[in-house]
Amino acid sequence: MENSNEHEKFMREAVKLSADNMKSLKGGPFGAVVVKDGVIVGRGANSVTSLNDPTAHAEVMAIRDACKNLNSFQLDGCVIYSSCEPCPMCLGAIYWARPSHLYFAAGRADAAAAGFDDSYLYQQIPLEISRRDLPTTQLDASEAKEVFEQWIRLEQKTPY
Repeated sequence: MENSNEHEKFMREAVKLSADNMKSLKGGPFGAVVVKDGVIVGRGANSVTSLNDPTAHAEVMAIRDACKNLNSFQLDGCVIYSSCEPCPMCLGAIYWARPSHLYFAAGRADAAAAGFDDSYLYQQIPLEISRRDLPTTQLDASEAKEVFEQWIRLEQKTPY
C-alpha cells in the first residue's frame, strides 16, 4: 500500500482518535489504527487514566483490538498508524506484534512539549541494570530456568 492518499486517510483516522480521546477526557491525546489489506482492523486511543492502566497506550490498545479481531497474536501483513511517535513500551509491543510497517505523525519532541516526555525512559533502557534508577535485583533463577528448559522440550508449543 504505497498510495499516499491511503496513508493520509489512515493517519487522519489515528489523529481523529487522538483528538476525540482528548475531548472525552478518557486519556491522553494519542490514537492509533492497525490496517490490513486497506481495511482498519484495530483502533486504539490512550486510556491510561480512565482504565487506571499505565499500559493502556493507544498503540497497545490498537494492537489488542486488531489481534482480537484477526484472531492472531501477530500482525503479519498489517500496518500501524500512530498519531505520535511510539514510546519505548509501545515500540516494544509493535516489534512483538510484527507488523510490516509503522507510520507516525507527531514526533517525540512534540509529545515532550505537551508534557509527555519519554526521554527518561530512552536514557534508562540502555544502562546496565545496576546503573538504572529503579532498584532491580535478580534472585535465584534455577526454578525459572527449569521452566525454560521444559518449554524447549515441549512439543505442543506455539512458537512466537
